[in-house]
Amino acid sequence: MLSDQELLRYSRQILLAQVDIDGQLRLKDSRVLIVGLGGLGSPVALYLAAAGVGELHLADFDTVDLTNLQRQVLHDTASVGLSKVDSALNRLQAINPEVRLVAHRSALDEDSLTAAVQAVDLVLDCTDNFATREAVNATCVAQGKPLVSGAAIRLEGQLSVFDPRRPESPCYHCLYGHGSEAELTCSEAGVVGPLVGLVGSLQALEALKLLAGFGEPLVGRLLLIDALGSRFRELRVKRDPGCSVCGGHDD
Repeated sequence: MLSDQELLRYSRQILLAQVDIDGQLRLKDSRVLIVGLGGLGSPVALYLAAAGVGELHLADFDTVDLTNLQRQVLHDTASVGLSKVDSALNRLQAINPEVRLVAHRSALDEDSLTAAVQAVDLVLDCTDNFATREAVNATCVAQGKPLVSGAAIRLEGQLSVFDPRRPESPCYHCLYGHGSEAELTCSEAGVVGPLVGLVGSLQALEALKLLAGFGEPLVGRLLLIDALGSRFRELRVKRDPGCSVCGGHDD
């Protein structure tokens, strides 16, 4: 049931035939885990809170640094030195007090990550390191939870959805294998702020589509963004039957 205040707050998206009251109720009943509250996690958290996703679980062990503010729009100058989770709590509560917020301020180990994924309906990977991405992916596969994964560095971005509920869906490991020992982070290679805002906004859109049940999610497709030339390219990606993470989950 939506209150009069909720009907007013979400009226513009309820007007969409693809969302309507039923879709808004599905969003209200949804629980989402956002892993990483930096450049990608900022627009994800802001838009999902504003859209009325019922419960947001926020995971980040880092603190706000002055160098973050060029792109991590969830935080502000007054938040420098604060836990990113606490900074996010303040901002998101101000945007939408209707949303329930659950804090994870410590790094997620195997057990806590499993518990965190079990507690939600969908996970968004907004991190910037391969080891965490692999761990989040493996846990989502094991728990049968959809994963919206985004990445951005320099002037290039990527986005895909991995949904183990769909037998044809690849997982993150199908695409990237064991990664690269030479993997760079934004602190080493740089990144332009609006690019992470774009990728994070698209992640939020994919999450809303999955939760409310409309549109065509990016399952089996990898979206590549070239910010320098303002070009988008899409690649079809298939599940690897020999994948060590999801390959044995057909039976």
